[in-house]
Amino acid sequence: MQNILITGCSSGIGLQTALTLKEKNYKVYASARKEKDVEMLKNLGFETFKIDVRNKEEISFALNKILENDLKLDAVFNNAGFGQPGAVEDLSVEVLKEQFDTNFFGLHEVTNQAMKIFRTQGFGKIIQHSSVLGIISLKFRGAYNASKYAIEGLNDTLRQEVMGSDIFISTINTGPVTSKFRENALKKFNKNITIEGSFFEKVYNKELKARLETNEDKAPFNLPASSVANVVLKIMQSQKPKPRYYVTTATYILGFLKRVLSTSLMDKLLNKI
Repeated sequence: MQNILITGCSSGIGLQTALTLKEKNYKVYASARKEKDVEMLKNLGFETFKIDVRNKEEISFALNKILENDLKLDAVFNNAGFGQPGAVEDLSVEVLKEQFDTNFFGLHEVTNQAMKIFRTQGFGKIIQHSSVLGIISLKFRGAYNASKYAIEGLNDTLRQEVMGSDIFISTINTGPVTSKFRENALKKFNKNITIEGSFFEKVYNKELKARLETNEDKAPFNLPASSVANVVLKIMQSQKPKPRYYVTTATYILGFLKRVLSTSLMDKLLNKI
């Protein structure tokens, strides 16, 4: 039986992926940052770990326990992350570091520790959850854009460094998918962005907050979390998974336009989204 460690399983894509793989008889180690979410996962029948990806010791404990139980690790799905909205000029260095601590440095720590296992055993799969915003950038998403672009650079390099081995690095570029992402982003916006006095004060109050506060998924081409879960399943089933997987029509369209349009034209198009 193949096993996999998944980070960020409290809700949305992480939870759905864990459920999908469990149904297909994979041994899923589901992790979450908060104790209440770990308990929820236990109640669903998962083997669980409390993992805040910013905590090296929690990552090490989980991986060592998996090796103790199974004598191997087949795959890791780096899914933990969040979005920090706000114009670039309104992002403090501290807020940007907070975004990178989870989305980039946390992912890198899990990757590094997993790679040590994979190099020793000679095989493994690292599935990195990036975004369409690792391919193109949208306004007021600068912190998130930057963290995902950083992941892209790391993945592109790591793929070359494992070439010729049975270690595979797959990047998933997800577009609009139903999850609690918007709800969590609103909390970060309210906590970390000073609206009053910002050059974008009117835009924040009129457009951005309204978009974050809505419960409706009005984004074109929006898909359920199962769309990502099914891609992870495909990677697990493949002997030689692809280096990159697009999820949602929006990702395919924007990825294509990024290749064919000039930077100026692309900026004008994206500024309307």
